[in-house]
Amino acid sequence: MEFLETLYNEVIGFLGISQALEILRSGDYSTFTTYDGIVSLIYPIIPLLLILELILGFIYKKPQAKVYKVNFLIYIFNRFVGRFIAIAMVALCIGLFQQYAPFQTTMTWYWFIYGYIVWELGHFVYHYLGHKVRLFWCLHSTHHAPEDMNLSVTHAHFFLEAPYADTIRTTVCILLGVQPEMLFLIMFIDGTYGAFIHIGENILKNGRLGFLNKIILTPSHHRVHHAKNPLYMDTNFCNLLNIWDKVFKTYQEEQHHIQIEYGITREMDSGNFLDVYFGEIVALAKDVWNAPGIGNKFRYLLMPPGWNHTGNHKTAKVARSAYLESAKAN
Repeated sequence: MEFLETLYNEVIGFLGISQALEILRSGDYSTFTTYDGIVSLIYPIIPLLLILELILGFIYKKPQAKVYKVNFLIYIFNRFVGRFIAIAMVALCIGLFQQYAPFQTTMTWYWFIYGYIVWELGHFVYHYLGHKVRLFWCLHSTHHAPEDMNLSVTHAHFFLEAPYADTIRTTVCILLGVQPEMLFLIMFIDGTYGAFIHIGENILKNGRLGFLNKIILTPSHHRVHHAKNPLYMDTNFCNLLNIWDKVFKTYQEEQHHIQIEYGITREMDSGNFLDVYFGEIVALAKDVWNAPGIGNKFRYLLMPPGWNHTGNHKTAKVARSAYLESAKAN
């Protein structure tokens, strides 16, 4: 009986409807007009879209079963292993760094815009490092391993990635004066939209969202980010506002004539949970073990994926530069 109750709570938690159910049980439907009520109605949107996406996959005969299976296993594993670590890191960073902020924002629309731009800076920094530092890539690669795009990819993360990401994003925001209440609001909005941009073609064939494609980061931009095509590698690091990608010249539009190839460049079995979750860590450990000299061993930890002590580098920067040179020549 206890197992069934636990299972029920997990399902309700995954669907994001626990808060809405509590309001319905209370009978006070006016609560839905409050902030908490609105949040309770937003939470279930992504899980319900994920279920719709899965159903449409079977209807369209594009079920992407391998991706859903592995991402489901990752979700279950992370629920047991890293449930509260990220929350603890956010609280720790707020306590440590808020006293050093030169000023504090207030809950006004103009400070909210400021706060969101600062949050996107923190997100860019964490995300960029996740692609350019191999040790951090070991945490992030799990998210890029799926060879199709759908909403289940939202749950494909190594359990230590959220603490690492939130440590950087929270520290940047708190040091630049974003008050905790505003930070949590931004995190909620960003988390919801950050899940939505993983929506697959079974629901949204064209991910460009019309004129919004020129203003914000859309599913089309994020599909480019998840691609292993040389032109697309290591681009579009932002989440909603693509301002920092444009500032740091990592912005890339989806090209109609280039078919997106999802996944990572390392040869792997994307249907194998262990390879998806731990494969990059194993590959890094082998390179460090075989590297000559302590200096090269440390370089393998800190240099980008594809760096090689022999000078025969196969980094994303090398691959993209070679592609651009070839395209220019032709």
